[in-house]
Amino acid sequence: MVKKLKALAKDEDTQLASAVRASAHQIWQAGLGAFAKAQEEGGRVFSKLVKEGTDLQKRTRSMAGDKVSEVTGTMSKVADGVGKQASGSWDKLEQVFEDRVARALATIGVPTQKDMDALNKRIEQLSKAVAALSAKAPAAARPAAKPAAKKAAVKTAARPAVKKAAAKKAVARKPAA
Repeated sequence: MVKKLKALAKDEDTQLASAVRASAHQIWQAGLGAFAKAQEEGGRVFSKLVKEGTDLQKRTRSMAGDKVSEVTGTMSKVADGVGKQASGSWDKLEQVFEDRVARALATIGVPTQKDMDALNKRIEQLSKAVAALSAKAPAAARPAAKPAAKKAAVKTAARPAVKKAAAKKAVARKPAA
């Protein structure tokens, strides 16, 4: 019986081996057929894949461009806001500095620009008033100048007399000493 079983097993092994060989041969032929088909249609498939890749690249560039412009707009708005805040801060700082300097100058008594402007206006008013008065009374101003000249002449004439009197007193004191 063992011999019969061994013979059957040999028979079955042979059949099994032949079935496996036939199956492997069919798989090999299917692979060759797929390869031939791929070579045939490979060019068309490759062209189709290139076209789809190009379309996908265009779409992604378009979306990326939209996002970039959106982000750029947002960043511009943020930068403008920051610039305005910085400008406002500088304006406040400048105002604080000006106020402190004005207080310090006022403390030490330095006149302000307003004070100088008021003085300049007052000087202009007085200059106009003097000019108006001198234009109205030119004859009155001339005789007044003559007595002043006479007084100056009297003073200069009196000075030598004063010097002579002082000299006489000094001479008179010498003998008394």
